[in-house]
Amino acid sequence: MPAILFFATAALAVVAAFNVILQRNPIYSAIALIVVMMALAGVFLTLASPFIAAIQVIVYAGAIMVLFVFVIMLLNVRAEESITDKVKYLKFVAPALFIALLAEVGAIVGAIDAVAKPAISANTVADPSKVNGTVESIAQAMFTTYLLPFEATSVLILMAIVGSMLLAKRETPEEAKMAYDAARDYREQAD
Repeated sequence: MPAILFFATAALAVVAAFNVILQRNPIYSAIALIVVMMALAGVFLTLASPFIAAIQVIVYAGAIMVLFVFVIMLLNVRAEESITDKVKYLKFVAPALFIALLAEVGAIVGAIDAVAKPAISANTVADPSKVNGTVESIAQAMFTTYLLPFEATSVLILMAIVGSMLLAKRETPEEAKMAYDAARDYREQAD
């Protein structure tokens, strides 16, 4: 039964992820992304990691998606027109590229499987506190092994916040004209 739930939630996540990229309306894409995050929380629950599942729902399906919708509304993003109407050859090239991508992924998975099988012996027993997504095991890994990536992530998040603020700040035509006039006056005074 847990295997069926795992594959069902994983399939739901994949279908919703395709829906994210296929939607023309950004709000519908954000809603589909919420479904992806909830399905991933279900995957974590089937993997006996309730803490990670709860964090997935609270942080990603909750706070991050509210931020995404806020930015979409703030930037006044409209539904995109399909570029496939303008570029006809994409209808033929995209399936070929998709098949090539699947072949590459299959080759990589096969290579990893060939290398990993000899490395795993029947005598290998994992410590449950390190395998499961308990708070203790996550904190231990995050503040020892993954301390540098954890700190780098905080810098990247700060950069994303600054970038989104710059994108959200729009100049009105009057402000743009004032900036242009000020730059022109400065150049004239410098000459």
